[in-house]
Amino acid sequence: MKEKNHKKKECLSISEAASFLGMSRISVYKKVKKGEIRSVKIGKIHVIPRLALGEIRGESISRHRKTVINRAVKKVVKEYGELLRKLGNE
Repeated sequence: MKEKNHKKKECLSISEAASFLGMSRISVYKKVKKGEIRSVKIGKIHVIPRLALGEIRGESISRHRKTVINRAVKKVVKEYGELLRKLGNE
């Protein structure tokens, strides 16, 4: 039931994010400080955009990450396209 409440909010506190992710509040705070979880600092508190939590759980991909993935796929196809076609026929 808590997860439904989280979906309505655009940003979550560290405690709410910890509950949502099934982690301790301290673990989430450490990941925020390391930059592993994207956050916005408002005054003295950090809030975490709901979209960032979706990225962590693998439910969504940020535009930047999608661009990086698309570039990598194009590079692989360009360099190994013929080999990939041969492997696909086997």
